[in-house]
Amino acid sequence: MKIAALISGGVDSAVAVHRLVEQGHDVSLFYIRIGLDNDEGDCSAEEDIEMCSLIARRYRLPLEVVSLHQEYWDNVMQYALDTVRLGLTPNPDVMCNRMIKFGFFEQRWGHEFDRTATGHYASTRTIDGKIFLATAPDPVKDQTDFLSRITYDQLSHLMFPIGDLPKARVREIAREADLPNAFRRDSQGICFLGKINYNDFIRRHLGEKPGPIIEIETGKKLGEHRGFWFHTIGQRKGLGLSGGPWYVVKKHIPDNVVYVSRGYDTEKQYGNSIHLDEMHWITIDPWADECRSVEIAFKNRHMPEFIPGRLTRINSKEYVIESDRKIQGIAPGQFTSIYSPDNRLCFGSGVITGRNVTL
Repeated sequence: MKIAALISGGVDSAVAVHRLVEQGHDVSLFYIRIGLDNDEGDCSAEEDIEMCSLIARRYRLPLEVVSLHQEYWDNVMQYALDTVRLGLTPNPDVMCNRMIKFGFFEQRWGHEFDRTATGHYASTRTIDGKIFLATAPDPVKDQTDFLSRITYDQLSHLMFPIGDLPKARVREIAREADLPNAFRRDSQGICFLGKINYNDFIRRHLGEKPGPIIEIETGKKLGEHRGFWFHTIGQRKGLGLSGGPWYVVKKHIPDNVVYVSRGYDTEKQYGNSIHLDEMHWITIDPWADECRSVEIAFKNRHMPEFIPGRLTRINSKEYVIESDRKIQGIAPGQFTSIYSPDNRLCFGSGVITGRNVTL
């Protein structure tokens, strides 16, 4: 097949390319440049592109660097800033996959190929003639939650060449193939920020808005924050408080108050219910006829474990998850991905609402 392979300079996408070549596909490489090396974003792109060029020369493949910086700003960075401004927690990676990698890239370049391949730890399964997003065997590296907002058309055009491998085996293949990035460290953080501190980026665009940090149990003022948008529910580090650990457990946006609670096991950082809106199903709504306390698994943030729960539909877009286990860090604005009870299929995701907090 004729494959467009998205390559980042990291080991995962390099091994994906290696496997595609071994399988005899006609592969073209693409590097999506979404950050500029200036004060509006430092993606360390030149170093990444140099590594991609080495992979391209190694396998004698064409490499094209395509710029989607403006599209990223308009559709991902602006979404992140707008979400943070409302006191909510965004997930730029989820939106990047839907809008940029499998949105604008597909519309302009990917559609000319039989498939688009990436180094995501995910897979697909065909059931009754329909394609479903399926999880990877390595739960620590599984990235289906980052793909939980893509459309069915996007999924139908995707390939995940390393989706059946654990991370350790990917590293082994890279060493065995003597790939130039076999020992390169995995990237951390938000790509478009690169070496720029996240709080510095938010401060540049939203400024500061000092307000009190209050202990929720006593009402005692413990200190001041520089703006509620620098803090998210479940956060422990970066509060500047002594005598902790302290966790952010609530934000009251109209009064610009951040509430905290002390202790590793404080009940205030846990909940049993998650209210969701803007529910998105990738392939089909698995419970189109009846969705009342159906068994599911879910993730309310990126983590290795799947949490069992029960899903009930309130209306066409609004749902509630009830969990027997206490859930830490339920952050409004964040995505919660919905899985089959056996953790094998990712059906889609919803946005956590502020119903269980005061906004």
